[in-house]
Amino acid sequence: MRVIFMGTPEFSVPVLDGLVDAGHDIAAVYCQPPRPAGRGKKDRPTPVHARAAELGLEVRHPVSLKGAQEQADFAALQADVAVVVAYGLILPQAVLDAPAKGCLNIHASLLPRWRGAAPIHRAIMAGDAETGICIMQMEAGLDTGPVLLRETTEIKEQETTVQLHDRLSQMGATLIVQALERLPELTPEVQPEVGVTYAAKIDKGEAQIDWSRPAAEVDRKIRGLSPFPGAWCEIGGQRVKLLASRLAQGQGTPGEVLDDALTVACGEGAVQLLRLQRAGRSAQDPDVFMRGFPVPKGSRL
Repeated sequence: MRVIFMGTPEFSVPVLDGLVDAGHDIAAVYCQPPRPAGRGKKDRPTPVHARAAELGLEVRHPVSLKGAQEQADFAALQADVAVVVAYGLILPQAVLDAPAKGCLNIHASLLPRWRGAAPIHRAIMAGDAETGICIMQMEAGLDTGPVLLRETTEIKEQETTVQLHDRLSQMGATLIVQALERLPELTPEVQPEVGVTYAAKIDKGEAQIDWSRPAAEVDRKIRGLSPFPGAWCEIGGQRVKLLASRLAQGQGTPGEVLDDALTVACGEGAVQLLRLQRAGRSAQDPDVFMRGFPVPKGSRL
């Protein structure tokens, strides 16, 4: 098929590669514009932009698709379908209607659960046992369109957002290729009204750990916010990111370090910290971290 690809972050890159490998004709790649990044604050292309350039594909990065000229340029590509995955701009109705077979979205949840911006983070933080990928026909509402294909996967016990992100990205790449191959035979499944939840964008203000909460909740927050924005607490007066953890045996005053392996008491139970990062330093395992920054038993976080 003649495909317009619309995506921006690293999550979208395997999908673009999958479409190219499957032999589809990529009419153009749409992504967010380059933005200042790094110490020099120079404009840096997005991961999708960089990959599309490597593949020799035309890249477009309008700041909006609301203008008549942008919509005319989109329609002029005469695509069979648009594939959208973590693009970052709202698609007006004129854009949704332009491809002959419409716009298909790859969404990283089991719709209608976790519509919205941060479905992977929210699924882990909520303690969901499973999640998955849905291929959805796009309409004007936020992730409300009918689902063409879905695939489920278990959320593993110690899995972080970045680990689940990478698995779901590969699943999405495989499933969209299947969807395009089978498009004429697929029956759209209208999303039920029961079970709708919204995955609000992650706010940095929710990243501080409250040790008075149950250990299961603390563990899910640490894993769900890893690597960005990163759950954090103060250790010895310094803010430290907590990037991996697991449930552990033990009890004590909330925030109390119970042993030399960085097991920390919570309101109920305890968690062991498995990956930590001080400001300006790389992430470290507990033994390496404590060689340069001791945290003795009995300390309070």
